[in-house]
Amino acid sequence: MNSIILLAATRLLVPLLLMFSFYMLLRGHNTPGGGFIGGLIGATGFVVYAIACGTDLARQALRVPPEKGAMVGLGSALFAGGMAAFFGDIFFTGQWLFIGETEDDKGLPLSSVLIFDIGVYLVVLGSILTLAFALEEGV
Repeated sequence: MNSIILLAATRLLVPLLLMFSFYMLLRGHNTPGGGFIGGLIGATGFVVYAIACGTDLARQALRVPPEKGAMVGLGSALFAGGMAAFFGDIFFTGQWLFIGETEDDKGLPLSSVLIFDIGVYLVVLGSILTLAFALEEGV
């Protein structure tokens, strides 16, 4: 598409959409939101970029084929679910690690839930972009 307005808006919208998708991913770690909605927002950013600049440039900006990103995400989500088995818990039970723990402070909490959310984010981003790029290239 050769719209100057769309190209100018894309330069502003895409970075904002990607930052907001990352925020939603991290926010959803303990509250509503997370990997699914973050992946949808991130995919929206790349779809807008593909509409404005073409799918070839969008694939170059993505740097990783979306199919591979979805596969890595699925593996990450399954790994996060299986982590509980190493500790003798039920599948998909959240496991927590506190970094920098002291007597007064618990430290920085990291959990298997975050790994699962990142996996869901990558699966949603990869699958939506695979479909959108295929539709855009077919038109």
